[in-house]
Amino acid sequence: MTHRYLRAAGAGIAAAAAAVGVSELAAAFVRPESAPVAAIGAAAIQLTPAAVKDFAVGTFGTNDKTALLVGIYLVLALAAAGVGVLAGRYRRVGALCVAGFGVLGVAAAVTRPDAGMLDPLPSVLAGAVGVGVLLVLLRPPSELSPAGYERRRFLWLAGGSVVAAAGVGYGGRALQHSRFAAARSRADMAIPRPASPAPAVPAGTELDVPGLSPWRTSNSSFYRIDTALTIPQVTADDWTLRIHGRVAHPLTLSYRQLLDRPLLERDITLCCVSNPVGGPYIGNARWVGVRLADLLREVGVDDAADQLVSRSADGMTIGTPTKTVLDGRDAMLAVAMNGEPLPVKHGFPVRMVVPGLYGYVSACKWLVDLELTTFADYDAYWVPRGYSARAPVKTESRIDTPRDGTSKAAGRVQVAGVAWAQHTGIARVEVQVDDGAWHDARLGDEPTADTWRQWVYGWDASPGTHVLRVRATDRSGYRQTSDEVGEVPNGATGWHQVTVTIH
Repeated sequence: MTHRYLRAAGAGIAAAAAAVGVSELAAAFVRPESAPVAAIGAAAIQLTPAAVKDFAVGTFGTNDKTALLVGIYLVLALAAAGVGVLAGRYRRVGALCVAGFGVLGVAAAVTRPDAGMLDPLPSVLAGAVGVGVLLVLLRPPSELSPAGYERRRFLWLAGGSVVAAAGVGYGGRALQHSRFAAARSRADMAIPRPASPAPAVPAGTELDVPGLSPWRTSNSSFYRIDTALTIPQVTADDWTLRIHGRVAHPLTLSYRQLLDRPLLERDITLCCVSNPVGGPYIGNARWVGVRLADLLREVGVDDAADQLVSRSADGMTIGTPTKTVLDGRDAMLAVAMNGEPLPVKHGFPVRMVVPGLYGYVSACKWLVDLELTTFADYDAYWVPRGYSARAPVKTESRIDTPRDGTSKAAGRVQVAGVAWAQHTGIARVEVQVDDGAWHDARLGDEPTADTWRQWVYGWDASPGTHVLRVRATDRSGYRQTSDEVGEVPNGATGWHQVTVTIH
């Protein structure tokens, strides 16, 4: 009895593996997003409540997409085993369940905002192959078969199906990267020299303190928080931007036409609304792009259009106040980051960058569409999920060193970190030891109000366990609040603190 159930469960898993492998190969000839696992995962992200999203980011950080994929494969394996057991007794019912996986993939693929005509094909093939493999593996044994033959036959067929599926799936993924190689397109790009270079960075901007975050964040270290389960593969040759809606002169631009416009270069710090107090989802980079305000003035924005909706190649929507883009700040359509074409995972070919706003209301990656509308007429992706429609970055600060829970020798200890209030600027940073008086930290130079600012405080540490806190005051005179508020609806607040043992 146990052997029969295990055999049936194995058949279900082998059928699922074959279905997934074939679908990945088929997706290489359609597009990566059309694979059923990717399509279903993307649909799951779209339906995920904000609280679950915050839990995923807080628990897995920038590995949240990997965790989701692992979860999908685990659930698929368990479900496949269950379907196999069911099919062991009721073959037709089991076959219908496997076909249902294909139907679910089709539904997820065709309901994507950017769905294409061929997107259902990988899921259709997955369902057909899965059903076929399941029925072959669970074919009733022949009464004339020698003893042990059917068992060997099953092991060979099931094992062969899994191995073949792994090979086909791996080959399909490799072919996807080859055929949809945004990275190859990026490698061929040369970004023109900006007409408006970034202001010089004073020598005192970068403080020489071990453990302090670099003033400029490298591309490889820059945080990535988004809903894209598979990174959109958009080449420079295929990219176009449509600007439309409540405008007098709609405009469509190719990538080359965008690069032919005057480019500006600026150092700007971006921050995710999911960043907890003292969190890592913030980074400072040098961006090159086209001034967004120039494009909006060219198309002639209706006075009533108070919202600029940006759309990603994967259908993500982000709403930005139009007046913020037009108020003189260096909002841009970025094409380069830290001296090289925009990395694919950070939005190649083009993304939005708006100083002073959280990313979910400004920093659309893989940008393909800009629509002028109103906040009354349209809610961008995160608004129905409990987030505010407008979200300027809050004045915050962080202790980078010493780390929470570490131990230091008694004597002079360098307490250092970063503070930010993009587009306002940091005027003062203070450090508190235990519940004592607040002490001014020494600030690094501030090349622009649109970046974070480094700080350091020399602490004469005595033996014992101590709590260090930090707070910042921005150039408007606002002092960072101690009120502890979570990331929803428009950014976390509170003083960052670390506990340190001095010996």
